[in-house]
Amino acid sequence: MLKVNITTLGCPKNLVDSDHLAKSFVSEGFTYVVDANEADILLVNTCGFIRDAKEESIEEVLRLVEIKMGSKKLIVFGCLAKRYRDELLREIPEIDGIWGVSEEDRIIEYCKKLQVTSYKLKTEKRFKKPHWINNEKQLTTFNFQLSTLSYAYLKIADGCDKRCTFCVIPSIKGKFRSFPPEVILKEAEEYIQQGIKELILVAQDITLYGKGLGRYNLISLLKDMVSINGDFRIRILYLYPTEISDELIECVATEDKICKYLDIPLQHSEDRILRLMGRRGTRKEYIKLIRNIRCDIPGIALRTTFIVGFPTETEEDFKGLLDFIEEVRFDRLGVFKYSREEGTPASRLKGHLPERVKNRRFDEIMKRQALISLKKNKELIGREFDAIIDEVDGDLAIARLYSHTPEIDGVVIIQNTVPPAHPSPSMGEGKGGGESLDSGLCALGSVEVGDMVAVKIVDAFDYDLKGVLVK
Repeated sequence: MLKVNITTLGCPKNLVDSDHLAKSFVSEGFTYVVDANEADILLVNTCGFIRDAKEESIEEVLRLVEIKMGSKKLIVFGCLAKRYRDELLREIPEIDGIWGVSEEDRIIEYCKKLQVTSYKLKTEKRFKKPHWINNEKQLTTFNFQLSTLSYAYLKIADGCDKRCTFCVIPSIKGKFRSFPPEVILKEAEEYIQQGIKELILVAQDITLYGKGLGRYNLISLLKDMVSINGDFRIRILYLYPTEISDELIECVATEDKICKYLDIPLQHSEDRILRLMGRRGTRKEYIKLIRNIRCDIPGIALRTTFIVGFPTETEEDFKGLLDFIEEVRFDRLGVFKYSREEGTPASRLKGHLPERVKNRRFDEIMKRQALISLKKNKELIGREFDAIIDEVDGDLAIARLYSHTPEIDGVVIIQNTVPPAHPSPSMGEGKGGGESLDSGLCALGSVEVGDMVAVKIVDAFDYDLKGVLVK
C-alpha cells in the first residue's frame, strides 16, 4: 500500500482539515506515516493568509521537493494553492498535483489512481482495516495529528461573511457555512473516548455558528457538547466582538466544562482605523463589552489580536491603541504587522507604511504586553489551579491552565524539585491559598499526558509559570 504524509501549515483550522484527510486516506487503504522521508506521496496543506505565512508555505514545498525522489509524488493544497495555483505550477514544476480548499475528495481520487497504478492490486486481495477504523469513512476513532496530545481541535464551520478590508479569507474559503451538529458532536465523543481532555472549537467566525441551521446556534451546540459524558473541557476561539450576545456570556459563565477563556480578535481600537478595516464596533463598545464579560464571568481570561501599521495609521492612532491596551490589560495578546495582500480593498488604500514603522510599533506593543502579562502572572503565585498535562520528560512536565491555549499562550512548567515557598495571596479566580507550600505537595511520579492535576503556582515569568503538583 502507498504511504502518505501530510505537512500542515497555518492555523488550527488547517490542522483539522489535514487530520480528516489523513483519516480518509487510511479508510481508502493507504498507510499514513509520520516521517515524510518514508512516504510515497507527500502532501502539504498550505496557508496564504499573510506574507509570512505564504513564505513559510513556499519554503516547506521546496523542502519537500528536496526529499522527493524516484516515484514519490508531491501534492500541494489549501489556501496558498488556491490563490497562486498557476504561479506555483510555473515556478515549482516538481509539484505533481495541486488543489485549493475543500477538495479533499479530488485529492483522494487522484491518489487512488496512483495506488492502483503502483501496486496493480488484485481484486480478490482485500485490504484489512486496522481495528481502530470504523466502517464509516467520515469519522474514525484515530487522530493522526493529535493522537499523542491532550487536546483536539474541532472545526465547526468554514468560510466567512465578514468583509474586513485586509483579509483574503472570504475569497479563498467562500461564504460562511455551519457544519452539521450531529457530525461535530460525534467527533467530539470519539475524541473524548480516546482520552482527549480539551476540545478546542474553531471557525473563521465562531459566533455566527448556526447560520443555515434554523434556530440551532453556538449556544445550542455548547449545551449539547457539555452534556456528553466524560472528564473534559471546552475552549472557544475566534469570537467576533459585536456578535457576542448576553446569552453566550451567560452560557460560558454557567457551564463548568467551558473554559473561562475567550479569544476575541479586535484588530484595532481606534474608530477611524476600524472603519478603514471594515470592522464593526467602536472603541467605546469594545470597552463596554469587556467590562460586561469580566463582570459576568469572574476570573475570565481574555485574549485578543491587533494589527499594527495599517495604511494611514498615524502615531496618534498608535498611541490610542497603546492606551487602550493599558486600560483593558488583556491576559493574552497577539500582534500582526499589516501585510499588503493583493486583491484586498486595503491594498488599494493610500498611505502604506514602511516596514521599519511596523516593526517598531510591533515591538513596542509586545514590550508593553510582556509587562502586563508578568504582573498578572505574579498575582497567581501561591494559588492552586487544575491543569492539563501536555508533556512529560523525566523530572519535568508541561501543563496548561484554563487560561492557556496550546501553542499560543504560555504554559506551566512543573519540576520534581520543590522550590522555596512564596507568600500566598488570595485574590481573583482560583482555589485560594494561604497554606505553606511545604505541605500537601507531591512528586511527578506516574503523571501522564492528558492527566488533569492540581498545581500550585510558585514562580512567574513574562508568559510562563512555574508550578508544583499538589496532592
